Amino acid sequence: MEPLITFVAAVVVALVVLFALVWATTYHPGDIQDEAVASPSDTPLVTSRQVLKIMTWNVQYMAGKNYTFWYDLPDWSGPHERPSSADLENTLKETARIIKDEDPDIILLQEIDDGARRTGCVDQLHALLSRLPKSYCCHTSAFYWKATFVPHHRIMGAVGMKLSTISKYKITEARRHQLAALPQDPITRQFHLKRAILETRLPIADGKQLVILNTHLESFDQDTTVRQRQVRQILALLTQLNREGLLWMVGGDFNLVPSEHAYNRLMAAEKRGYHPKTDMSAVYQLYSGVPSLDQANGPEYKKWFTHFPNKPEITAPDRTIDYIFISNNIQLGRHYVRQRDTLKISDHFPVIAEVQIP
Repeated sequence: MEPLITFVAAVVVALVVLFALVWATTYHPGDIQDEAVASPSDTPLVTSRQVLKIMTWNVQYMAGKNYTFWYDLPDWSGPHERPSSADLENTLKETARIIKDEDPDIILLQEIDDGARRTGCVDQLHALLSRLPKSYCCHTSAFYWKATFVPHHRIMGAVGMKLSTISKYKITEARRHQLAALPQDPITRQFHLKRAILETRLPIADGKQLVILNTHLESFDQDTTVRQRQVRQILALLTQLNREGLLWMVGGDFNLVPSEHAYNRLMAAEKRGYHPKTDMSAVYQLYSGVPSLDQANGPEYKKWFTHFPNKPEITAPDRTIDYIFISNNIQLGRHYVRQRDTLKISDHFPVIAEVQIP
């Protein structure tokens, strides 16, 4: 009996040590936490009646479109694990080219790598800012994937990926809101993405505030309600901002199609990742979106596609999953998806909108 007790005790100690090691090398954000802000004291303020141009773009960690990554296929059998240094450099240059050409006032980026083995442990936000005009001097970020070492055979190294918001105008504060997570065992959960909303506050010269929300919802949600819960969290946050009388905009990669019409247009194999009764309908019922439902369902719906999956059988953009929504007291102006020269930069395209501050 004593050897058995000794064995069990040794196993328990080993498990405790293992979990402590995993915990020490992974990321554990709070439900809400402040994030660091870079914003020089002489940066201009947003003003009333000003027209602002906002861009949201999932840049796919600057990998480009020359790959089918291991996670791009349903059985995780994609042949590629990391982009080449040449592709990373070229995509970084192309991303900077588009931003300089569009000249947005506020940029919401998703899938910005920082410290990841697959992209040479580079801080991609810093690398991008070094290629942009000095007017893009304000920024903040929130990690949603971070670990010293992930023991997955297709990763086997450090990961680091974040949401980043860049502004030409002063930022006073930023905070990270934790989103609902996939149901997983305690060990796997530590290494998985911890998706979030990055809230950024910009003061307006008349004393009000403009709140910018940047997010990237769950990708792998075929058999759970995680994305539904994440949408509810976003709506709850928007409701709170409305109660406070604040102006807001939210943008990012929602990983949800806009309507049942959009769902029905997908190839049969691609429908697996979505539901006919999309959770985006709850957002559209309350707020103006880019694209609008009429645009996403109308005769020119292809102009509003934002995603070109990295799958050999998909040879053209085929869905809308990236959006911008604005509070009801902000006026929407010109808006579009820039597809024409971005097909090879990322598997997503920039969504761009001009809005007028009341």
